[in-house]
Amino acid sequence: MPFLHKQTSDSAFTQSGLWYSHPMASNPKLSRKLTPTWKALIEVGFIIFLFYSNLLMGEFTRTNGHGKSLASALEDIFSATNLGISIVSGAVGYLALDYLRKRL
Repeated sequence: MPFLHKQTSDSAFTQSGLWYSHPMASNPKLSRKLTPTWKALIEVGFIIFLFYSNLLMGEFTRTNGHGKSLASALEDIFSATNLGISIVSGAVGYLALDYLRKRL
């Protein structure tokens, strides 16, 4: 068979040939980087997500009581104080990571 050859890529190889051996055409004019503002917002948002998920996991530990519902746990963690702490820690985390990224 003319399509049988040694596989040199990660493409799926079958008896009839390669299924998807052609790379996708890319247009360099359409590819763009995120602006620094969007990049900072995404990174701070991810740190805030990790903060709240850690708080939610902490609500279901043995010390907080057995049988606590998800609704009461969410009511406990979403407060103005926690929002302020998460925004400040997200900003500090972003600045620390940005500093390390520039140093390395």
